Amino acid sequence: MPLRLIFMGTPDFSVPTLLELVAHGHEIAAVYTRAPKPGGRRGLQLQPTPVEEAARKLGVPVLTPKTLKTPEALEEFRAFDADAAVVVAYGMILPQAILDAPKLGCYNLHASLLPRWRGAAPINRAIMASDAESGVMVMKMDVGLDTGDVAMAERLAITDNMTALDLHDRLSRLGADLMVRAMAALDRGGLQLKKQSEDGVTYAAKIDKAEARIDWTRPAREVLRHIHGLSPFPGAWAELENARVKILRCELAKGAGAPGEVLDDHLTIACGEGAIRLIELQREGKARMQAADFLRGVPLKPPMRLA
Repeated sequence: MPLRLIFMGTPDFSVPTLLELVAHGHEIAAVYTRAPKPGGRRGLQLQPTPVEEAARKLGVPVLTPKTLKTPEALEEFRAFDADAAVVVAYGMILPQAILDAPKLGCYNLHASLLPRWRGAAPINRAIMASDAESGVMVMKMDVGLDTGDVAMAERLAITDNMTALDLHDRLSRLGADLMVRAMAALDRGGLQLKKQSEDGVTYAAKIDKAEARIDWTRPAREVLRHIHGLSPFPGAWAELENARVKILRCELAKGAGAPGEVLDDHLTIACGEGAIRLIELQREGKARMQAADFLRGVPLKPPMRLA
């Protein structure tokens, strides 16, 4: 029998899970998401979240409470009489009373191999730390920060050519399939839970824009992972003639020189050890572009240097 679920999520990452749950016959009693924010060209139009847009198309009731800590919010949540809640990047703390409300509990899809990278930015941090792999996990939620018992996991290798967006999209699809399988196991009473290890705990702090400046004195692979871990947002950047240039994609290259030095006519840049070749860039106020197009407008050649 299908489960009666409350779905809680906000960004693009959450949408495939919502759609897959519906496709597999589960009843979505309600969708909880964050309230619309000002956006559009002039920043005056309220923009619904990607999850709200998907839920409206499905004809599912949408709620955007500012808090879940009031008696009224709890009563409203309980009134849906859900078997379980599925939480995917919702962005709001669930108090214990909410966690206890569904008959079978609340289950979170987290984009890391817990207990590594608990917290807000696991995808970015895994790439920036040069991790060899990432993954998705389904856990039964408790009041801690991603500390709940783990039910199921899928792993995925991180290659040097993956940006945060690349990994985000692959984990989003992988996670949707994993959560569907987890809910099927929960429905038949076969979902096994295991406590997280206390060894290897790391925290994925929210990305600070102050981290985005490229340090060319670091080894080439570290520079590449830093760039890819921040691509496309907020975008790692360097200075060229007192203007910021975001580097969005690059590859390892042969060469050596002073850190930040342009080594050839193909955007090969020296690092503290080795070099990288820039593939995709974005000047301030301009659209992102491939290296060849960038060079048509900015003749970046030796002996120029990126600061």
